Amino acid sequence: MIQILDSTLREGEQTPGVYFSPKKKLVIAQMLDWIGVDIIEVGNPAVDSEIASSVKQIAHAGLKAKIGAHSLCKIDHVQKALDCGVDFLGVFFSVSQKRLQKDYKICLETAIAKIVEVISYAKTQKPDLLIRYTPEDTVRSPIENVIEAARAAVKAGANIISIADTTGYTTPFHPQRSIYFYVKTLQEELGNSGLYPQIEVHCHNDKGLALANALDAYRAGADIIDVSVMGLGERAGIVDLGELLINLTEMGEAGNHWQLGYLQDLYNFVSEHSHISIPPHQPITGKNAFTHYAGVHVKAVAQDERLYQSLNPQILGKKSSLALGMQSGYTAVELAMKQIGREELAENKDLVAKILQEIKVIAKRGTPIDIEKELPEIVDRYCTNQHPITNGICTLST
Repeated sequence: MIQILDSTLREGEQTPGVYFSPKKKLVIAQMLDWIGVDIIEVGNPAVDSEIASSVKQIAHAGLKAKIGAHSLCKIDHVQKALDCGVDFLGVFFSVSQKRLQKDYKICLETAIAKIVEVISYAKTQKPDLLIRYTPEDTVRSPIENVIEAARAAVKAGANIISIADTTGYTTPFHPQRSIYFYVKTLQEELGNSGLYPQIEVHCHNDKGLALANALDAYRAGADIIDVSVMGLGERAGIVDLGELLINLTEMGEAGNHWQLGYLQDLYNFVSEHSHISIPPHQPITGKNAFTHYAGVHVKAVAQDERLYQSLNPQILGKKSSLALGMQSGYTAVELAMKQIGREELAENKDLVAKILQEIKVIAKRGTPIDIEKELPEIVDRYCTNQHPITNGICTLST
């Protein structure tokens, strides 16, 4: 069964301008736990004392999920993470030739010795600690370097090897530039050495392919996929939590394991406190995700929602809706009038037709028409100003 690691509180806070207070972080962690996320990555305790405090608080909050910390490949940084009482530790160190030569100024052998030293130290301090080693920028590093470093890390005590597409470089179905290729290659090469760590993937969205790459990794047999709420993260962010869970559910994964009804509340909370709006067209959680507008669409879904909808919003605790505007047809106005409790007026075909024309005129202002607030005003104004209402029925002269 695939596991989900949510990094909203770590990668998500690497979105420029985003900051979650310790109190807000705890709420977000609790909501992620309700949904059924397996691992919650809270942050790097060495970055700031407040982050360390949050990691420690969440680690001791009694959540079902494993609580993780992120760390540079340094013993003093690892110790700060261990002091927080985490279940999961992520250590990263790049083995790409450019980083080794231009940034670290060391050879591969020295880098591997450092990785082994740090992982061995962490394992000695807490034998039951779940340790992940990430060769940062995995997919742009020589595969031989990645395999050698991963092999040494597992022998030193790492339980998980993460394939990091740090720059959103990979492309699905490419023979040697796909996450699928890297998952399969690592599994095979490590297996040949009698090593069977879990394989994790961390996909960035620089080219808009993070979700596609994550599903490619799932197809290849990856064990853990990293996500964040709203896909928050460096640059274009990473895989969106809701989008991944919906796709995996549709593919038959996990059955009722994830409580998807909590997703919208989580997204609204994160949106509010990150000060980043959820785009109306955002899949799953956007305002328009299950909203029907064009006349032909509304007329069809009035008979059967499946005609223009492949997802059932009920699994998210939501309902389909309709919008009014320039693209609307007669059926949309009729349904909207019934929605606001004006069923008797909806039976008046001439009235509905006239209101439809007025809606099309109003729609030219370029903003949505609020059915609950504006439509009653339109109906009342039209009936009161232009035609009399007799016994509660708006009549039209011909």
